Amino acid sequence: MRVLASASRLRALLLPLQRRSFASTASRLESYGFIGLGQMGYQMARNLQSKLTPNDTVSIFDVNPQAMSGLETEMKSQSSGARVELAASVFDASKDADVVFTVLPEPQHVQDVFKSILTDSLPKKNRVFIDCSTIDPSTSRKVAKSVSDAGQGTFIDAPMSGGVVGATAGTLTFMVGATEDVAARIEPTLLLMGRKALHCGDQGAGLSAKLANNYLLAVNNIATAEAMNLGMKWGLDPQKLAGVLNVSTGKCWPSEVNNPVKGVVETAPAGRDYRGGFGIGLMKKDLRLAILAAKEAGARMELADKAWEVYEETEKLENCKGRDFSVVYRYLGGKET
Repeated sequence: MRVLASASRLRALLLPLQRRSFASTASRLESYGFIGLGQMGYQMARNLQSKLTPNDTVSIFDVNPQAMSGLETEMKSQSSGARVELAASVFDASKDADVVFTVLPEPQHVQDVFKSILTDSLPKKNRVFIDCSTIDPSTSRKVAKSVSDAGQGTFIDAPMSGGVVGATAGTLTFMVGATEDVAARIEPTLLLMGRKALHCGDQGAGLSAKLANNYLLAVNNIATAEAMNLGMKWGLDPQKLAGVLNVSTGKCWPSEVNNPVKGVVETAPAGRDYRGGFGIGLMKKDLRLAILAAKEAGARMELADKAWEVYEETEKLENCKGRDFSVVYRYLGGKET
């Protein structure tokens, strides 16, 4: 009983402090800004809004007005969830927010957006800016410093894995770069849109982990396409070959989940002419960022340039351009019947 009483007194002492701080749970974050409604951002914002309460507000902005109006209609069709506002600019989406999400294509977009947000007109507030874009760690650290220098709160990196399927289902994995206390505070909010939030270290560490992961994915994807093509040239049945790989040391995500041969995995893009999935252009972008970050860190990467060349040459083919990155199997001349 004494232990319970002590714990109760501790909670009573901490509760006012928690309420004054940014957040200890997602329920105390009342105002959200969400900038960037591409394939990933659209679905993330939809999940966020639907799992918040009517006391909360989500202000959305994208350069594409159709994306904004379409998401607004979808959000308002829900019987519950946060109130929805269409912002006129990235500044308007951020000015009243406690937490601001950004999901943007390139490093320059992130820099431009924060230049527009961090003006003298922005009311001082202890915001948390959560950037889910996949950019280079150096740019992310520069933007974090600009937020800190402006006295506008904290900037963290939280790139995600899981693709459009994961964003739609709310099963994303976030790789978080922040101090431990900030990571703990924002985890409940991230879990409104995902299944895991992995704290990787201080600001920038989430991006480092994401780029290392995607570099490995890029190389594994090419190797899987080559191995499947090789085995089939030898006359092996693709289902049986994949079955061997996936219970042996060659097992990897491209062989087990995203196999590049039609019919091996029914849900893989190979079965729909490589449509959907993780676009080859996005893989090229992530590889480029990984190569840049590796050079800055002095890390030797023997396969990186060759892998980028394979994706570059693949994307030049009309029947490969714009498709899932597993289409390298087609570039290699793999059998598709």
